[in-house]
Amino acid sequence: MLSMTNGIYKPSQFYADDGVLCLRMYNIRDGRINFDNGKRIRINREELEAFRLVKGDLLVNRVNSRELVGKAAPIPECPEPLIFESKNIRIRLLEAEVLPRYSNLLFQTAFYRSILEGYAKQACGQATVSQPQLSELPLPLPPLAEQRRIIAKVDELMALCDRLEVARQERERRRHRLTAASLHQLNNGADAEAFRRHTHFYLDHLPRLTACPEHVQQFRQTVLNLAARGQLVPQNPGEESASELLKRIEAEKARLITEGKLRKEKPLPPVAGDEAPFPIPSSWRWARIGTVSLFTEYGTSVKSDHTENGVPVFSMGDIQGGAVILGGQKKVPHEVEDLPKLFLKRLDLLYNRTNSAELVGKTGIYMGNDDTYTFASYLIRIRFLNDFTSPLYANLAMNAPYFRATQIIPELQQQCGQANVNGTKLRNMLIPVPPLAEQHRIVAKVNELMNLCNQLERRLSNTQAECHDLLEAVLHHALIDTLELPAPALCKGM
Repeated sequence: MLSMTNGIYKPSQFYADDGVLCLRMYNIRDGRINFDNGKRIRINREELEAFRLVKGDLLVNRVNSRELVGKAAPIPECPEPLIFESKNIRIRLLEAEVLPRYSNLLFQTAFYRSILEGYAKQACGQATVSQPQLSELPLPLPPLAEQRRIIAKVDELMALCDRLEVARQERERRRHRLTAASLHQLNNGADAEAFRRHTHFYLDHLPRLTACPEHVQQFRQTVLNLAARGQLVPQNPGEESASELLKRIEAEKARLITEGKLRKEKPLPPVAGDEAPFPIPSSWRWARIGTVSLFTEYGTSVKSDHTENGVPVFSMGDIQGGAVILGGQKKVPHEVEDLPKLFLKRLDLLYNRTNSAELVGKTGIYMGNDDTYTFASYLIRIRFLNDFTSPLYANLAMNAPYFRATQIIPELQQQCGQANVNGTKLRNMLIPVPPLAEQHRIVAKVNELMNLCNQLERRLSNTQAECHDLLEAVLHHALIDTLELPAPALCKGM
């Protein structure tokens, strides 16, 4: 029924511009032969005859990564001689019994892929399938006329898939444009009425406007942007203004300094009008982080390790998505001089002062128990007077797009391949301060919308998995189950 031959082995010194075109494993793509990146090799007449490919041969990749080994493609008509390298196997079929296109379709099914991945043996980091293993592949063998009908039906369905893909891409392009336009209107709304209209439109159509993870991430950034601009929840004129709140923070800090509970620091200058990154509601005020916080403090420089006993130390990798991730940290001994002073308290905010340029300045809230964790020196702790400023609000404001654009990026300094924005600059950075009650409402609304984003991401993940499972089931049904052949018709020795 067939013959199998391993390809020719020729090292790179045999490559020549005037040689014979040699197909390598890279030339088998998506069930077809792609002639890009084919190498020309100088060979003799005997080698040409031994390794020549002709139309209808099936070329199978025998050495590759586990997920790619066993990929196959039939050889099309070619105006010049073709040979193949040693990482491929040529299967020459008797077309009176098996059509090359039909056998190639079998290699594309999940049924064959599962068998080939089971055969594949790892050697030097690659998987290998041998000639004897290929010869053991079961071959569902319908009559030639039925093979032709199967090929025709597959071609028909694949053409339909191509049309559906073109339509899907066009639909996605339109969706991307609509999503971008909707988010632009939300982020740059001119008046309150227009903003309300755009908000209602976006939220009413949220599932349709968030068709990929990038859309969800863009929406997360929009939520933070609206929160920092005072557009996420309504203002209440009866609430204490931010100006009065800042006076109470100043008075409380002065009291703590007088009582010796807080170190006195050089006063920070008031925020000038031209420093404000954007307009905010009249009941809000721009303020420096050093003004609204109780203190800022560098972490421990004591080297940590993987000892079982000790105090876990947060590093820059533990700040992710505005949160501080608990668990898996290295530790320092309980007896180090930095403790207990550098023990974290619940709702302490950690700021990453040294990292790559795109990650420096990220922040997260510590939500663990008091006096259990500490933090490394390339992080800065910001502690707030929690009765006057919500650390959760400050954290989301510092994760909003404006903060990186206007407060972090202009202050970046490159040192030894990493970017740094130090504690002095951090204390002078600006955040918009709403009344305290409004801070809590903003945090609640952001949490609500972020939970919605989490649901959208799970829906997208589930949809992708369901589509993949459905596609595999359809292919298996079309190429295996519909044959309805008894067990003896599953021939060995392709």
